[in-house]
Amino acid sequence: MLGKKKSLLGLDVGSSEIKAVELTEIGDQLVITGFGRAKVQSKEGTRDAIADALRRSGIKTKRVATAVSGRSVIVRYINMVPMSDEELKSALRFEADKYIPFDLDEVVLDCSRLEDKSAEGKDGKEAKDNKEMKVLLVAVKRNVIDEHVQLVQGLGLVPVVIDVDSFALGNAFELNSLNSPRVDDEEKVVALVDIGAVKTNINILKGSTSYFSREVYLAGNDFTESIARHLGVDPAEAGELKANPEGRQESLEESILPVLDDLGNEIHLSFDYFENQFDCEVDDVYISGGSASVPGLKASFERIFDRRIQFWDPAENLEIKSDRIDIQELKDHRGQLAVAIGLASRLLDA
Repeated sequence: MLGKKKSLLGLDVGSSEIKAVELTEIGDQLVITGFGRAKVQSKEGTRDAIADALRRSGIKTKRVATAVSGRSVIVRYINMVPMSDEELKSALRFEADKYIPFDLDEVVLDCSRLEDKSAEGKDGKEAKDNKEMKVLLVAVKRNVIDEHVQLVQGLGLVPVVIDVDSFALGNAFELNSLNSPRVDDEEKVVALVDIGAVKTNINILKGSTSYFSREVYLAGNDFTESIARHLGVDPAEAGELKANPEGRQESLEESILPVLDDLGNEIHLSFDYFENQFDCEVDDVYISGGSASVPGLKASFERIFDRRIQFWDPAENLEIKSDRIDIQELKDHRGQLAVAIGLASRLLDA
């Protein structure tokens, strides 16, 4: 219908919390027109938690972009001989068999050619003597996608995009940059680190292209367990203290420090690998996620990375339609919304 607004729901199905953000294209802008969140009490309660988040979100669209993650999702950055997109699709299964630890009949495959400025000549065309091209290869177990689709369809939603968490994180950062007054440097290398409950997502971008992604299975739940162990409290109380330190920042920081050091070192190993592979340094580190605000994280990471880190707000440069949203709740949890906003931003190409 002429003049009809397009909307897309970005649904981040986390292990401990559901985050739902609706973006609507109004004129030449994307506007937040719905937001909801709900705690996940158990894996069996995920469907009810999604329904709860949607019920109080003001979200109207049924079109949804969601993401998969975990050990059933394999991401590889590989080198191949230069070929056309059509040839790449034909060669995909043969190449994938070298890198994917699953039976290829059990997975859904996708790939994307990566921009490589270093492979271009001065006129912007691909150098004739370039003997390789870089390709992003993604494989997801088919049963994981089927379960995901059934989950959202069972709630009356229509899945239009199934992404990967770390790439949604990159899309959110790109959207934030597009709406920012700062001038982007296409050669700048940015590391995005999103710390959730059970895992930490790392995505390293050069310009707007992802050149490295990894999941590290150290995150918020490990912080909680460390607090409980060091302070002699039960996990529920440790979780409350983590969220609201109540003047106990120093003891909490001491409790969390060993885990922070372990996580920081794992992230730093990822930076080292990327820098050795691509012969360029990570310039800036941006932190997000529900477990990113724990005491001592900034100081610990800056010491380990030997560079400044920045916390960023994925909703910072987006207009919010306030009559349908609890703005204060959104502001209180904005650091957790990178994946949901990145998924909803697929409205631009969905």
